[in-house]
Amino acid sequence: MAGDTPHDAGALPAASNTPNKSTHATGPESQAPAGQIAKHGGFWALTVGAIGVVFGDIGTSPLYALREAIDHARSGVGGDLAVVGVVSLAFWALMVVVTFKYVFFLMRADNKGEGGTLSLMALAQHAVGRRSAWIFILGVCGAALFYGDGIITPAISVLSAVEGLQDAPGLAGRLDPFIVPISAGILVALFMAQSGGTASLAKYFGPITAVWFLSLGGLGLYHIFDDVSILRALSPHYGVMLLINDGFLGFVILGSVFLAVTGAEALYADMGHFGKAPIRMGWLAFVLPCLTLNYLGQGALILDNPAASENPFWNMVPEMAYWPMLILATAATVIASQAVITGAFSVTQQAVQLGLLPRIDIRNTSETQAGQIFVPAVNTFLMIGVLLLLVVFQSSHNLTAAYGVAVTGTMLVNTLMSYSVITKGWKWPMWAVAGTLIPFAFIDSVFLTSNLLKIPDGAWMPLVLGAMLVLIMWTWVRGTQILTTKTRKDSLPLTDLIEMLQARPPHRAPGTAIFLTSDPDVAPVALMHNLKHNKVLHEKNVILTVRTSERPRVKEADRVRMEPINDDFKKLTITYGFMETPNVPRALGLCRKQGLKFDIMSTSFFLGRRSLIPSARQGMPLWQDRLFIFLMRNAANPTDFFHIPPGRVVELGAQVAV
Repeated sequence: MAGDTPHDAGALPAASNTPNKSTHATGPESQAPAGQIAKHGGFWALTVGAIGVVFGDIGTSPLYALREAIDHARSGVGGDLAVVGVVSLAFWALMVVVTFKYVFFLMRADNKGEGGTLSLMALAQHAVGRRSAWIFILGVCGAALFYGDGIITPAISVLSAVEGLQDAPGLAGRLDPFIVPISAGILVALFMAQSGGTASLAKYFGPITAVWFLSLGGLGLYHIFDDVSILRALSPHYGVMLLINDGFLGFVILGSVFLAVTGAEALYADMGHFGKAPIRMGWLAFVLPCLTLNYLGQGALILDNPAASENPFWNMVPEMAYWPMLILATAATVIASQAVITGAFSVTQQAVQLGLLPRIDIRNTSETQAGQIFVPAVNTFLMIGVLLLLVVFQSSHNLTAAYGVAVTGTMLVNTLMSYSVITKGWKWPMWAVAGTLIPFAFIDSVFLTSNLLKIPDGAWMPLVLGAMLVLIMWTWVRGTQILTTKTRKDSLPLTDLIEMLQARPPHRAPGTAIFLTSDPDVAPVALMHNLKHNKVLHEKNVILTVRTSERPRVKEADRVRMEPINDDFKKLTITYGFMETPNVPRALGLCRKQGLKFDIMSTSFFLGRRSLIPSARQGMPLWQDRLFIFLMRNAANPTDFFHIPPGRVVELGAQVAV
């Protein structure tokens, strides 16, 4: 509950004046930034890596997407149009949402190479040049909805693969009662493995997923010849005719068709891990053709054998290849789940750095590669959520009702936030903005509204979860703003304190004292209490503030900025990007170039610790005050968060009503 710490939790990203991101950044923790990976294998290694991570989620959609959409379409016009129309809608959803919107348009809106909802929020704030409440609200909503997606994706992906046991040769349904327990066991093992990092396994993600996509494409190509008339689905005419003929049911069908593009936002979010070119190459030259062939193959199989619509994917698989395909499908869904889990870790780190969440225990799992992190609280939260979903919904068919709302919501948020980027940042004329964003916003809104029809069947779950997270983020941001304002009001300006000390010098103690504060213009609480109770002032005093930039990373040359006040005091500002992990001692080593040397073992760090008391007469409602105090009490210790040697820390506290 360190209230007077350097983490400027109440500030919006735009508050930073530092010169210098996706989902959600959903790459695995073993992935370093693109430039770093490029040194270890170049363009094709990045492309294979992107296939394993970026496209894992969308690559598991053929297991259930077409099955659900055709199930709805069969109750409408029926016949061949139901099948050809659904396949056409799936293909053109891939083209419009993934290819046109994300690959060709949104990936241009990169924040120093990074993508994702929070990255786009920071970029939009930077483009506007001031704090924008609506951009902030959109970013918070997008980040909150991602956690809902992060819970559903592992559950539906792994469960849909393990459900292949129902039709597996030689079992005759004997393992059907154990499908949910087997899925739960796989997922628990996956979550338990997170604490050790996945660097040793990550090198296999790309090759395994590439084999999975080749298998999808091969199965589809083989079955296209069951009824080559399915190639009509490549024309949007049949998709439009299905929607027109089915009326309202066509609108319902869109909610299931959207399952084919869940995971599309990962292209944008993982841009910083792999770079634009490898992701675009992987999608256009490999993933899109394989997915298209598979959906066409499933459609041709159903045209030839309508009974196959009950589970078209597994009915495509020949008996002799069934078990290898089942093992491969399970591996692919585990990899897709891994990407989403570590994406949640990455989004949490960004949210903490941007001041949307309190400090959380974030552990690095590798000393050699950037981006390898483990967040115990988020890992536990996701595991409990996933297991609850398995117990409540029991099948991938039931889970599809809850899937889609969070993803469509995030996609619409990305479209809306890109408005500020292309108008203020790119300076596009209004006709070009309207011609680009209105179609994308219309399609996102149609998909979102269609998925909202699933609310009674389970879509309420990600919305409730998202609302809870929005409330937590808003409470944290608002609470820290109130606390900062109250502190500034009740505190003495630093310049006034220095003048008083010059008039009445206190006893001087040898060594250096570093006072951590979020507001360098007022006297830190710890400094005031040190003077009041200990009646001493160190020989050298540094007022240290750690800021978070609206950029993902900050150059070492711009890391520290020092401002001398007088012979006794200096202001020191350390700036980190929102994708970086703060390390104060390491940053202090950079001060030598500016003539300020620190012996860490003769330096004392003073932290202010506030004991908060809820007050019904000011600030937020009483229940929200109590929530904010709960968050403060459970925030990670600033000593650990900033990697300060514990033996060099002194904490001095005060009581504050909020």
